[in-house]
Amino acid sequence: MDIIILALAILPVIVLALYIYRKDKYEKEPFWMLLLAFFLGILSIPLDLIVVGMINGFYLGETVFYHAFFEAGIPEELCKWLLFMIIIWRNKNFNEFFDGIVYACFIGLGFACVENLMYVLGNESFGAALTTGVMRALLSVPGHFLFAVIMGYFLGMAKFSPDSRAKYLLLSLLCPMLAHGLFDYLLMLSSAFSESEMGAMSALLFILFIYLDIKMWKIGVRHIAKMQEQTRIEHNNEIFRNIFKSK
Repeated sequence: MDIIILALAILPVIVLALYIYRKDKYEKEPFWMLLLAFFLGILSIPLDLIVVGMINGFYLGETVFYHAFFEAGIPEELCKWLLFMIIIWRNKNFNEFFDGIVYACFIGLGFACVENLMYVLGNESFGAALTTGVMRALLSVPGHFLFAVIMGYFLGMAKFSPDSRAKYLLLSLLCPMLAHGLFDYLLMLSSAFSESEMGAMSALLFILFIYLDIKMWKIGVRHIAKMQEQTRIEHNNEIFRNIFKSK
């Protein structure tokens, strides 16, 4: 039974990692760099705990909004972003538009993998662990993946658009924070209303959550396609430049 639960916790991470890896069509990232990015995602968890502790030192909120944004969305995305900027940003392998999405996704999936294991294996019964695993496989792990796509898109734009770098760097931090905060806020609020027996409000909020989830998938797919196209253009330009140099 433990093997089933463990597989359920890890499998969605593997599937999404393979998905984004296969989308990188022109210059695959070195395997060691992908492992490094994944490890940075794991490392962002203790860093996140420190940041949340600092935030709670100023104010310990008891509202759903506070838990969703100030204990989840803002600190988690900040920690992922900081580690990306410190370790990945100046690395020579970050040399294509699409690389921003690849590395951000592996960081996000490293975080999601450990968080998933903590939630799933923390249940005492097999039934509870199975329910948690299925829900997180469908919602939480893809959520972290999509937040990372948004972050990586703007990081890729920032890297190769020096004239607009400050704007894109700011968007690479604020947009995933907002998406993550709203994602958690709607889900937590729906659960809170469900527990208070306000079924209609809970259902409405869950519908809004599903709408947001679908919207994020559309944005994510669009961002992936755009970065693939930008990378293709730059790849072709590089080929032409090399041909002219050889002449």
